[in-house]
Amino acid sequence: MSTPGEYFEAMYAHDADPWDFAGSWYELRRYGLLVAALPEPRYRVGFEPACSVGVLTEMLAARCDELHAVDVVDAAAEQARRRIARAGLEHVHVRTADALGPWPRPTCNLLVLSEFLYYTPVEGLDGLISDLLSLVEPGGDVVACHWLGHSDDHACHGEDVHTALARRTDLTRLAHHREEGFLLEVYRRA
Repeated sequence: MSTPGEYFEAMYAHDADPWDFAGSWYELRRYGLLVAALPEPRYRVGFEPACSVGVLTEMLAARCDELHAVDVVDAAAEQARRRIARAGLEHVHVRTADALGPWPRPTCNLLVLSEFLYYTPVEGLDGLISDLLSLVEPGGDVVACHWLGHSDDHACHGEDVHTALARRTDLTRLAHHREEGFLLEVYRRA
């Protein structure tokens, strides 16, 4: 990511849930659609980078035998850990780490890319996506969902992210859902 971690630290210092992930109808509906779009009833190991306060993490937990989530901001990851602990989800592990930081599994069969890749400049997307896809085993699913609005803090547009995913020869698109506000796609890794 090119947006510095300090930017996100400042956002969470000002507001515990700066994008209102826990209360926004847009976010809760988007999360529901994302989870409903997953083609498999259950996943062995899921990975959610940039999990923020863990609202989507908690929803994904019902579909994963084991789920790993990370956020670069410790305040966000701590909120996610508390949410997961309150729900008694012992198979979910939340850490403070970068999306590409080491994690305890060699691969996953579900990768969730939710509204964070647009913090990467267009010229860096292919490399970051390749690095993230190296964590996904063949036959694993990748779900991507990004806002289609414009924001000064984004290094590229949500369309750019999905264009980069669509040109991958190692991904087959299984689902495509577009609304005025966001684009949701599911891919399977070859």
